[in-house]
Amino acid sequence: MEQIVIDEADLRLLDLLQTDASQSNQSLAERAHLSPPTSLRRTKRLRQLGLIEREVAILSADRLAPVLGHGLTALVEITLERQGAELLDAFEARVLPVTQVQQCYRVSPGPDFVLVVHCHDMPDYLALAQRLFTSDTNVRNIKAFFSLKRAKFDPRLALPAKLSA
Repeated sequence: MEQIVIDEADLRLLDLLQTDASQSNQSLAERAHLSPPTSLRRTKRLRQLGLIEREVAILSADRLAPVLGHGLTALVEITLERQGAELLDAFEARVLPVTQVQQCYRVSPGPDFVLVVHCHDMPDYLALAQRLFTSDTNVRNIKAFFSLKRAKFDPRLALPAKLSA
């Protein structure tokens, strides 16, 4: 695996970008205390290293609700009957391309997977559950928790201001 070396300037850039990736390079450079060419070069390198996985717009579910409806968010625990590596990989491969599955975690102990699922409504969730979970003979247990309110959502990673020596 490639050795990744970053410094405090890279940490500042990463922190600023994960807060607002739409800012201009000029603004980013000023806020990171770098020259614009240095900021551009370092940001490009951070992308090439895969430290910046992708840049997306985070939509306001509350503002979209009058147009699209509130939808239904569920945290779903999945326990498989058999947990061989190929069976765990197969389950992951089934759920990853599904748009309603926003997040998928392989966890331990307890269930094998925890999914964050967002569906249009309960019939949409039931169809998804039938297609992905109940029709899979290796799924032993499904436990869904339906969100009543999202008090916090923040995709940022907490980054240190300085690297430890």
